[in-house]
Amino acid sequence: MADFYAVLGVPRDASDDDIKKAYRRLAMQWHPDRNGGAKEAEEKFKEITEAYDVLRDPQKRAAFDRYGEAGLRGGSQSAYEHVDLSEALNIFMRDFGGFGDLFGGAAGGGRRSGPRTGADIKVPLALTLTEVATGVEKTVVMKVLDSCDKCEGSGAEPGTKPQACGTCGGAGEVRRAQRSFFGQFVSVAPCPTCAGEGVVVAAPCKKCRGEGRVRAERTLKIQIPAGVATGQYMTLRGVGNVGPRGGTRGDVLAVFEVEDDDRFDRDGEDLFCEALVTYPQLVFGADIRVPGVTGDLSLRVPSGTQSGTVFHLRGRGLPRVNASGTGDLHVKVQLWTPQSVDGDEKSTIERLSSLQGQAPPQREKGFWSKMKEALRA
Repeated sequence: MADFYAVLGVPRDASDDDIKKAYRRLAMQWHPDRNGGAKEAEEKFKEITEAYDVLRDPQKRAAFDRYGEAGLRGGSQSAYEHVDLSEALNIFMRDFGGFGDLFGGAAGGGRRSGPRTGADIKVPLALTLTEVATGVEKTVVMKVLDSCDKCEGSGAEPGTKPQACGTCGGAGEVRRAQRSFFGQFVSVAPCPTCAGEGVVVAAPCKKCRGEGRVRAERTLKIQIPAGVATGQYMTLRGVGNVGPRGGTRGDVLAVFEVEDDDRFDRDGEDLFCEALVTYPQLVFGADIRVPGVTGDLSLRVPSGTQSGTVFHLRGRGLPRVNASGTGDLHVKVQLWTPQSVDGDEKSTIERLSSLQGQAPPQREKGFWSKMKEALRA
């Protein structure tokens, strides 16, 4: 489990300003655009951004201080997920505005010259609990923007070529110098003529109208790991929309939507269910069938079991997503009471009532009472 304070190099009583300054310093060092997109820098940037995002939020920080990373999940595996690179960059841009603010210019975090990357595509994927338990491959058909086959993505009519922008000289950006009492300031902005691409198309392709891309359909197979939850997603790199005029492809975000299963309540990788039993089964004990994700399971109810007892079937829950191990299935047995009785059944129950008399005033604290006490401790 990560120590977010150690990740940012601040003490546990650090002020909000100290946390922000520590993150800003580390972001300047590890931002992927300052490290040539190196994988090590990308992972470090995600790690420090996640730590900052938790510690800057008073509620998240309080939960982390008391319970660690488990407190951020709030008892649900799907309530808190590690940030990916896209989220880390968004958090960085949201609070610091990009490299233009940090490094005194627009280079790096701002718009770069050259073709732009295509937009990401968000694809919702409906899953059953059984599919979550085993993992599944889904095939989806998407509307995408593909490279124009007539101009080969250049946006220029065949026989012609895009020309270097006359305004920025192909740089994709324009610089303006201004003098003031404090000296000369240079501002950098995307070129208004070529929108930062560095080239202009004098004779646009008639098929794509100079965009270099056309609408199409694409079939994509997505291998979904076991154990995912609603709200989690996978990022499939480089299979989204192609960018205009030779731009690279964006990503596909496969967002999971797990259907409710009436048999179970889910808490992360653990499942909870109830099983109805008769009074003789509680008194004498019995082997009963209880629901499992992929099929019914056998549960031995010992003699003298109280209604409301919870049995824990180890490893019968859901797999931990992208990790080893499996959650548990918790079965709460409840006494089934018939709505009406007659004949021999009625007389037998009346006879039993006269023999047993009153139930004891109290019994040993149940599972849920002990759990509540533990949480309040």
